[in-house]
Amino acid sequence: MSDKKIIAIVGATGSQGGGLARAILADPNSEFAVRAITRDVNSDKAKALKALGADVVAADVDDLASITDAFKGAYGAYCVTFFWNHFSPEKENASATNLANAAKTAGLEHVIWSTLEDTRRWIPLTDNRMPTLQGKYKVPHFDAKGEVDHIFIDLGVPTTFLYASFYWENFISVGAGPKKGADGQLALTLPIGNAKMAGVAADDIGKVAYGIFKQGTSLVGQKIGVAGELLTGSEMAAAMSKAIGQPVTFNDVPPDVYRAFGFPGAEDLGNMFQFYRDFEGVCNEQRDVARAKGFAPELLAFDSWLEKNAGKIPLD
Repeated sequence: MSDKKIIAIVGATGSQGGGLARAILADPNSEFAVRAITRDVNSDKAKALKALGADVVAADVDDLASITDAFKGAYGAYCVTFFWNHFSPEKENASATNLANAAKTAGLEHVIWSTLEDTRRWIPLTDNRMPTLQGKYKVPHFDAKGEVDHIFIDLGVPTTFLYASFYWENFISVGAGPKKGADGQLALTLPIGNAKMAGVAADDIGKVAYGIFKQGTSLVGQKIGVAGELLTGSEMAAAMSKAIGQPVTFNDVPPDVYRAFGFPGAEDLGNMFQFYRDFEGVCNEQRDVARAKGFAPELLAFDSWLEKNAGKIPLD
């Protein structure tokens, strides 16, 4: 273990970091060792990683000193922030700045920063096709990540910029799956029109990250998207119909309607789906399925993901 290069993984008990940790730990010939960073080293997920062979350490992205200590002696780090824990772009910015500064201080050789597009490059605040949120954002959880990319660059941190896609697990865990209407029929409701939207199994993000670390620092400065498949709403509904054995129709609603649904984050997500719809080419050019599979050939397509997970999708 001691001669292996340490990858410090922020959010190791979450979807992205957990996928990377498990990918490394499952490879008996890996050149890397896992330093799993979490706020709660006594959680069940932290204990499970430790049982697999990870070194589990406590640190918090909001505490620069703790993150810097957690990065010391490592070869590389996987850096991710947690917008949906607080819904605050300002806190997102502060957390990412801490990660960049910690990576610089620790002298890391390769960092992967899990980022997203700053949508204001394509939809300026003066563009009324999409409402401005929180005073200065179009898609807060995208923009807040994208606007701090330059900090990693300005500090000279050797960084690969990784762009995730829509998690198919959202159909299970956050209520994005098909719902029964008044007629008792299942409908998948998304405001994406006929656009193909990039989607991915959450665990596969970590597998691509592992492939990037394995390829090494030649990828510093590059932007790499992760997607298992690009699908329209109708294609997703058809695949769900087959997997669950019940008809599922695609219910395309205007973004304004989705934004008004009222659940926490509805406006942000409504704007996100509108960005996927209106800037389909921008999003999907970045999220090249063939390139992603070059780093992790086993990436799941949606049908394969459904084979494993369809039974977990709530259908009420």
